[in-house]
Amino acid sequence: MSDLPDTQRAIQLVGPDQIRLNPSKPVPRPKGRQILAKVEAVGLCFSDMKLLHQFDRHVRKAPVESGVDPEVLAELPSYVPGSQPTVPGHEAVIRIVAVGPDVQWYRPSERYIVQADFRRLRVPTANAAFGYNFEGALQEYALLDERIVGDPDDPDSYLIPAPEGPSASSMALVEPWACVENSYSSPERRRPLSGGRLLLFGAGVEERRRVLELYDRGPELIAEARTLDALCALPDASFDDAVLFRPTAEAVELVSDKLADRGIANLVLAGGKLGRACTIGIGRLHYGGCRWVGTTGVDPADGYAWIPETGELRPGDRMLVVGAGGPMGQMHVLRSLMGGFGATVVAADVDDGRLEALARKTGRLEEFVPANPARSDLGGGFTYAAVMAPVPDLVADALARCAEGALVNVFAGIQVGVKHPFDLDAVVGKRVFLFGTSGSETRDMRSVLAKVLERRLDTDASVAAVCGMAGAEDGLRAVERRTIEGKIVVYPCLKDLPLTPLGELGRVCPEAAAALRDGGWCLEAERALLAAFAGA
Repeated sequence: MSDLPDTQRAIQLVGPDQIRLNPSKPVPRPKGRQILAKVEAVGLCFSDMKLLHQFDRHVRKAPVESGVDPEVLAELPSYVPGSQPTVPGHEAVIRIVAVGPDVQWYRPSERYIVQADFRRLRVPTANAAFGYNFEGALQEYALLDERIVGDPDDPDSYLIPAPEGPSASSMALVEPWACVENSYSSPERRRPLSGGRLLLFGAGVEERRRVLELYDRGPELIAEARTLDALCALPDASFDDAVLFRPTAEAVELVSDKLADRGIANLVLAGGKLGRACTIGIGRLHYGGCRWVGTTGVDPADGYAWIPETGELRPGDRMLVVGAGGPMGQMHVLRSLMGGFGATVVAADVDDGRLEALARKTGRLEEFVPANPARSDLGGGFTYAAVMAPVPDLVADALARCAEGALVNVFAGIQVGVKHPFDLDAVVGKRVFLFGTSGSETRDMRSVLAKVLERRLDTDASVAAVCGMAGAEDGLRAVERRTIEGKIVVYPCLKDLPLTPLGELGRVCPEAAAALRDGGWCLEAERALLAAFAGA
């Protein structure tokens, strides 16, 4: 370890809306079963800005409550919960440079992609994460512990072996593409959770029997209510399933707070209507995985029956992507066109420049329809909608534009606690499935990595700008202000490279600009950039 520097450059968040470039952050020496890795590349994400603004109020900045021995955390200086300064950056590819004397599974020189969601490590309302309550990759060196990240031979390890051939950028961007993959491939629950907690509202004897028939085995707990006062008295965030017979809008709004994470509310309207929009927790769809289904009839089984197996596109879908010109919107559009679904994609964005940039990337103009909602009506009849912007009104608008049986993917990270009125009569009447996901799992990372290696997916297609540590703060602000139309990749080893859009690369590095592939980022351009700035 004698060849390691004593200090490094790092971006640190030190409080709400407080960001700084630390030019001399200490480089730790790994002890015990700790691992020190050099960061090859890291992508910037809008989630980094959410962390900046919320800081210790962010759900993933909370202390870890379970999933790892507290002594491991106490010995790890990169574990920084609560108000401690942290290093953001969770879209990363790293290379091991040093290991502690007791490390069993890792060796120097090995290359890995980081799975940022440490799902086995629980905090009060979410999971721990790299780049949140554990320091992330916007620094030259990151410290990890193998008792947290796991054995790389385990399919559920949080470090996934990365081959030597692909660009660092393409490997780092597996993580955000995996979040997109997760939103389509995550399995949905299509029946009540056996052994779970059930809330029944307005159920008679026969209706109660019908619900219990849906279980493989009975619920652990049944709570029943017939009045709003009784419903209000039940504990919040406590029920895996809530089945409401002939509910009023007021009852629906109260149940919104009673659902646990991954909870399902099933509205059995029995020929009636709610009569007005219901204000429900839209933020819980994305971060909590809550679902709203129902039936206009009397059988609660019908409400569960139209939940799809996953949120995947279906052959021939007519898709609306709201906020398509942003980094994540581009990924949704490109995945939909590359996936062989035969989908027609209406890409909606209020920025014509972003739409033009996206059109150049698709190469599938017969299936791609750019549309600026500020100047043209997006129309209706969509069978699939994906909403990128964290604006509840845009989710409601997308619902209104959907056809019967549509899927509405609320990908935008609308903050937990945010509520909004929605026309649930229309949702139930049209059998629209409204859902959201957050983050990714190792299976999604491995799936995206396989697609990249098989050349079925080019994660570099989403790159719009590059920088070194000197440009990282400007890059984060550009993400916040949405002034760059795609992903920004930071190379921490390039200390003095400013934020540089690909269209301006010739001014900073003519060799890398000449190596661009049809104006897009690629392995050859990355190699030219790193060679030109080597030793800088």
